[in-house]
Amino acid sequence: MALIESGWHLASFLAPLHILSFSTLLGTELYQSFVMVKVCYQALPRSAFTTLQKRVFPIYFRIQTLLVFLTAATIPPYGPLTLRESKGNWIPFTVAGVTALLNLAIYGPRTRQVMIDRIHQETRDGRKANDAAELSEDMTNLNKAFSRTHAMSIHINLISIGAMIWWGWKLALRLDVKA
Repeated sequence: MALIESGWHLASFLAPLHILSFSTLLGTELYQSFVMVKVCYQALPRSAFTTLQKRVFPIYFRIQTLLVFLTAATIPPYGPLTLRESKGNWIPFTVAGVTALLNLAIYGPRTRQVMIDRIHQETRDGRKANDAAELSEDMTNLNKAFSRTHAMSIHINLISIGAMIWWGWKLALRLDVKA
C-alpha cells in the first residue's frame, strides 16, 4: 500500500521490463537468424554444423517463445490488459506467439528429426546427402522432407521477426522525443 501512496505505478515497473524483454527478443531473433547461422554454416564442417544446430535451435525456440510471452506480459501501462486497447497491440503478439509456438512444437522438432534421419541414412548409403552421385530413394525423400520442414521453420521465424519489428515501430512511435 505504501508503494501506491508514494507514487509507484504499475507502468513505471512494466516499462523498463518491457523494453528489456522486447530488445532481448528482437536482438536474439536477428542475431540467431542472420549472424550465428551464417557464420557457423560458413566456418564449420557440415557434420559439426548439423550437431550444433540440432542443439542450439531447440534452446532458441524455447527462449523466443518465453520472450514473446514475457514481452506481451510487460506492456505498459497495464501488462496484458493493454493488448485489448487496439488490434495494433495484440496482432503482432498473436502472430509472434503462434509462430514461435509452431517452431517450438512442430517445425523445429520435425526439422531436427529429419536432420538426424539424414545422418543415419548417410551411414546406411555410405555417402553424403548432398553427394553429386545418384542418391537412394530414402535419401531423396529425406532431403525433400528436410527442405519442406526447414523452409517452413525459416519462414515462420521470419514472420515472427516481422511481427516484432512491427511492434517495435509502434513502440517507437509512442516515444516522446524532444528536439
